[in-house]
Amino acid sequence: MWCVPQINGEYVARMEDVLDLYAQAPDPKRPVVCFDESPTQLIGEVRQPIPPEPGRLERYDCEYRRNGTVNLFVFLDAHQPWRRVKVTNRRTATDFAACMRELVDVDFPQAEQVRVVMDNLSTHTAGALYEAFPAPEARRILRRLEFHFTPKHASWLNMAEIEIGVLRRQCLDRRIDNRERLEREIAAWQQKRNAAGARVEWMFTTEKARAKMGRAYPKPNATLDPNAEES
Repeated sequence: MWCVPQINGEYVARMEDVLDLYAQAPDPKRPVVCFDESPTQLIGEVRQPIPPEPGRLERYDCEYRRNGTVNLFVFLDAHQPWRRVKVTNRRTATDFAACMRELVDVDFPQAEQVRVVMDNLSTHTAGALYEAFPAPEARRILRRLEFHFTPKHASWLNMAEIEIGVLRRQCLDRRIDNRERLEREIAAWQQKRNAAGARVEWMFTTEKARAKMGRAYPKPNATLDPNAEES
């Protein structure tokens, strides 16, 4: 069921925070990385496809075999043509913590701080790192991170959500029956897309949000609003 978001003060504050991050100039010392996850089914063939022939495409049987589900963690630099996809069996708090450590130690080892845009999933917490690592290690990682959360029911604000859509159209639009093959296919897609300099061209800004969604913004208290007209 589609959930219509309630645009209240918290929604607006988080939305404008994310939009302001996207609008900033690229800063190698403080990159902005969008993060999201997506479950993916492994689908196998019951019967082998019939190879293509001159004038005839390859043909697949409509029946298929379910081979389980894996999870995709997707990282996307908001300002540079870089993305990374990690395939895991689960998406627990421990898996999230491992992703954050890789982000600061492997992907951006020279950055002073990585600003991470993500949704409000219950595993996306600083506490997840303390559950996964000894306290000194968890603290070390968290000093290199700054979390920015999208509003509830506002996945459209996360660029990684857009990138997942591209991944599904360009790479996962066919049956892939095992994790090893999935990882190879995704790695090839990732390498090609990074090499091509592909980026998400984000056009929506805080100013546009106020212009287009202004009527839905919460109304400020007239006694506290310095711009309010006196009656």
